[in-house]
Parts: sequence; C-alpha cells; structure tokens
Amino acid sequence: MDIEQKQAELIDHFVNQASTLKASAIWPLIIEATSHPSLFAFSEILSTPTVSELEGTENSLCLDVLRLFAHGTWSDYKSNAGRLPQLVPDQVLKLKQLTVLTLAEMNKVLPYDQLMQELDVANVRELEDFLINECMYAGIVRGKLDQLRRCFEVQFAAGRDLRPGQLGNMLETLSNWLATSDNLLVSIQEKIKWADSTSELDKKHQKDVEDRVEEVKKSLFLKVS
Repeated sequence: MDIEQKQAELIDHFVNQASTLKASAIWPLIIEATSHPSLFAFSEILSTPTVSELEGTENSLCLDVLRLFAHGTWSDYKSNAGRLPQLVPDQVLKLKQLTVLTLAEMNKVLPYDQLMQELDVANVRELEDFLINECMYAGIVRGKLDQLRRCFEVQFAAGRDLRPGQLGNMLETLSNWLATSDNLLVSIQEKIKWADSTSELDKKHQKDVEDRVEEVKKSLFLKVS
C-alpha cells in the first residue's frame, strides 16, 4: 500500500472517530492521531464539527495542538510550550518529521547546522540517523546526505496541510505563471511568424539570384553561338 492510500484511510478513520465523540472526549483521539507513525495530514480532522467547535471552550488547547501538527514546527512548539500540553515521545518524533517537511518546502538544500538547530539534534551522526531512519525510511522524504558539504539535498518531500491563506497565494502564483506563459507563447508565435516571413524573403531572393544566373547563362550562350 502506498503512502497516499494509507494516509487517506487513516484520515477517514480519524475523521469518523472524531465525528462520533463529544468535545470532552476528543483529547485521547488527538494524541492518537498526532502520534500515529503513518499520518502526516490533519486538516480534515481539524474541519470536523466536533473539533472546530472547540474554539473558545475549555478544551481549546486540543484544537491548538492539532493546529500545531497541521501547520507548525518543533520550534513553534518550543515557543509555546508553556501554554500547551506536554507532548508524548511519539508526538515529539512526529512534529520533528513535520519540521523537516516544512524546511524542505522552502529549500531543497538543507544545511546540517540549520537542521540540527531546528530539530534540537546534538551532532551530525544523530541528525543523519534521524533523516535516514525516521524520514527517508518512512517515505516522507527522499534525498542525498552530503557529508562533505554538510547538507541534505532534498529530491522529494511529502506535502503538508495548507496553512490559512496559503491556497490563495498558490493560486496567485499559478495565475502569474499562466500570464507569463501566455506572454511567452505570444512572443514565440511572433518570432515564428518573423522567421517564416524572413524565410519567404530568403526564398524569393534566392529565386531572383537563380533567375539572374539563368539569364546570364542564356546571354553567354547566345554570344558564343
């Protein structure tokens, strides 16, 4: 089973579970979802009525934790650790994996020093073990560990949940790209037309030259005769 199919099945499972629970009973499910070794997308769970209705209630921290796993990083958790529940080890691991995905979205060459700082990793050996065992073997990233340049070259990274407002930015970027592509296409078409017209002029010039050569040949033939 590929990672996308597994994700879809897990999302359906947790969405269905969340839909049947009361707000007071949602926290264990959130812990289970954010600890699951094969789940890396949480926006569908966030959008279930039981979860979204936690906003402004005494259980709103559950919503904050789920948002953290949907859009945040390990650094975000450390910055807000004083008001958020303590994470269990599997949640810590998951959030660090998600942090790698976020960094890979922004840059395809990740310096070891940056990764060690963002993941609270003490040395290169520990970092490379994490990238190999917890990221590449998990199928969420593919890449090359460059010990000489002290960096991780990302070849593939699974996508994370879209952050609020990110879809609009993506659509704007796509629209700009399409407009640029249209302009480029018009420019190419104009150059093709120019090349075609130039080719026609060249052909006409060549024919004129050939005609003149023929005339000269005939003139010389007549003189010889």
